[in-house]
Amino acid sequence: YLNMKDNIIRLVELNDIENVVDVINIAYRTNQGWTHEFNVVAGDRISSKQLKIELQKENFKLFVLEADGQILGCIGLTEDVDSIEIGSFAILPMHQNSGYGKKLLNFAEVFAKQKQHIVRLNMSVLNVRKELLAYYARHGYHDTHKTESYPLDANVGQPLINLHLVLLSKQI
Repeated sequence: YLNMKDNIIRLVELNDIENVVDVINIAYRTNQGWTHEFNVVAGDRISSKQLKIELQKENFKLFVLEADGQILGCIGLTEDVDSIEIGSFAILPMHQNSGYGKKLLNFAEVFAKQKQHIVRLNMSVLNVRKELLAYYARHGYHDTHKTESYPLDANVGQPLINLHLVLLSKQI
């Protein structure tokens, strides 16, 4: 899809699944990097089985960012009627603050703009992740003032504190 000076953004392949699951779980659930859920959610964020199920959905695409043959990050895009939901967005902690997240987010926006019926990008962020909410605000995502309960039944980890999701949106 996109080759940027030794970085490649491409669709995930079946043989990438274990690596991508590791990237997501390390980024979300270890006490590393500038942003994580280590102290607020216990358990894995995703399993190989869950990712395989997601990848079977017609409206879901997962892109990986690769450098020197190593997957450093990923971003999931779920297409809806007039929007794309961003999820499964992760960068390995040791590669955070290197511009890779910005590259993936920019890629998602370019991808969305190429689809004539898409007018906005949406995402859900845990309410307690203030640094992440600020990051997205700097990139043009605004708080819709809508919230959702933490998805207890989605098998994405158990909250250690009272949590809810904040819905963010960006017009494109």
